[in-house]
Amino acid sequence: MYAEVLIEYNSKSVDKTFTYTIPQNLFGKIKKGMKVKVPFANRIINGFVTNIISNNTSSYELKEIDSIVDEYLVLNEELLELGKHLQEKTLCTKINAYQTMLPSSLKVKDKKQKDYSKYLEYVEIDSDINSINNYKQLHKTAKKQIEVLNLLIMEKQLKSSIPSSVLKVLKEAGLIKITKEQIYRINKSTKQEEKIILSKDQENALNSIDLSKQDTYLIRGVTGSGKTEVYMQLISKVIKNGKTAILLVPEISLTTQIINKFYDRFGSDVAIFHSALSDGEKYDEYLKIYRNEVHIVIGTRSAIFTPLNNLGIIIIDEEHSDTYKQDSNPRYHAIDMALHRSQYHEIPLVLGSATPSLETMARALKGVYKYIEMPNRIGNAILPKITIVDMSIELKRRNLILSNILKEKIKDRLEKKEQIILLLNRRGYSTIITCKNCGYTYECPHCDISLTYHKSSNNLRCHYCGYTLIKSDTCPKCHEKALDDRGLGTEKLEQEITKLFPDSKVIRMDADTTRNKGSHEDIINRFKNHEFDILLGTQMISKGLDFPLVTLVGIINADTTLNMPDFRSAERTFSLLSQVSGRAGRGDLQGEVILQTFNPDNYTLNCVKNNDYKKFYNYEMINRHKN
Repeated sequence: MYAEVLIEYNSKSVDKTFTYTIPQNLFGKIKKGMKVKVPFANRIINGFVTNIISNNTSSYELKEIDSIVDEYLVLNEELLELGKHLQEKTLCTKINAYQTMLPSSLKVKDKKQKDYSKYLEYVEIDSDINSINNYKQLHKTAKKQIEVLNLLIMEKQLKSSIPSSVLKVLKEAGLIKITKEQIYRINKSTKQEEKIILSKDQENALNSIDLSKQDTYLIRGVTGSGKTEVYMQLISKVIKNGKTAILLVPEISLTTQIINKFYDRFGSDVAIFHSALSDGEKYDEYLKIYRNEVHIVIGTRSAIFTPLNNLGIIIIDEEHSDTYKQDSNPRYHAIDMALHRSQYHEIPLVLGSATPSLETMARALKGVYKYIEMPNRIGNAILPKITIVDMSIELKRRNLILSNILKEKIKDRLEKKEQIILLLNRRGYSTIITCKNCGYTYECPHCDISLTYHKSSNNLRCHYCGYTLIKSDTCPKCHEKALDDRGLGTEKLEQEITKLFPDSKVIRMDADTTRNKGSHEDIINRFKNHEFDILLGTQMISKGLDFPLVTLVGIINADTTLNMPDFRSAERTFSLLSQVSGRAGRGDLQGEVILQTFNPDNYTLNCVKNNDYKKFYNYEMINRHKN
């Protein structure tokens, strides 16, 4: 028997399979999709078995497979086929396609494989009582060993928190045995399913989706219309039919709240998969999925490659988000991969958004996708009132950051013990550091764009390539102490809010404050528990977050994304501003949004003000047809 093996080298020159002989001791053990070690160019390297054949047509002598790396983790037929589709779609190498589909702890690597499993060790008696008594008589001075033996006689089994030196002596004497039990790092207990009364819109959406065949559906529901509940109801139906489900979300910050809702409903039947997990946690979650121990996977774009068997539905929330596209090679789009998997299993693919991408909406209106609308908020809650403020007028009043009306509204909400969200889609302290004496401006030597100043770390950083420079007090060109910071970032906004409202509790959420593990969840939970009055941040606070006490949203500079040199800038601006506006008034209290701009007559901003997606869609599509 022979195996065709795809080796680990990511090079076009070896982007093909090589045939190896299966040695006698591995007969019946080697499977398609398995990771193996093979000899290649005087080295032993890793590879994937892509096929097993009985005949060899080559005229040269074949080498033998060296060993199996992991006989319990195998890429199944569907994922092998999905890897080929990914390679054809993105023109990457075959090995790169398969590597992309695995978490870092399971990728084919040149270095020694690490065991990411976590174990609980138990100590048990492994001898008769006479041997134990003899040992105690002969070793009366070994007090710790005797203490452990006495405990084991009473308890039968102990968790191994005992010093290894003590255990080693007892094990060598043949008195005890140590057993290992693999455990998962993330465990949740199952809770009872609640009885939910669905709105008419939710019932309509639920009844419109046929789980028995392949179709792509678009659910366009306004913010707060209850799309998440529709997802959970659909998944409940799928599980009752004995099938599984994948739910993709765009941001790790969004995963936090949605995962808690799913844990409350489905408990330990849920696995999560995103980049904020440690290598060990990813390994555990992948094993749960691979072993068919869960029916639901929730995660960011890479979760589309998880090895769920018997898929019944794939749901992509906030489908308009750019984060579903991978920027590095292979540059895949999660929706393309989801569509391929839904066609493979002949199951529905559900796309959900309050502001669908124009391409998706066009397909829905043409009948390529089935279109479902959810135009009303849950409990007849009213969409927030949006007020546009002209900052060119406010500048004359010396209001550089916050307008008078926004200051008044913040003060009012603080007095009422309500909460506020402030969006500024620019992290850092200031966007430009320039010299007032000679005009020198700090720029990235690689990207030719201005460096952003981060006051907390006193460094200048390029937000494109990551280039960092420590800020000095003097100009590097004229050596004068004339450096001036201009522009506005979330750090400076936080400082300004703290100065204006000293009694308020402010928390910032951006890429700088969420670097540490668990920081997303910590910030969201603390704000939800009303430990803070004001949450300010970048676009990561715009989607999916649900805080009933938030009644005011302030958009500090609505023009930040509007003026980008990109034909999609208007679409992205409409989506961002509509999404963040939807964070207000999600409970019983009326919400309000203050939108600050230097372009108050802009068509996109006025469509946001009137919550008129269809008007914006028609206007933008006419413009694109013209161009």
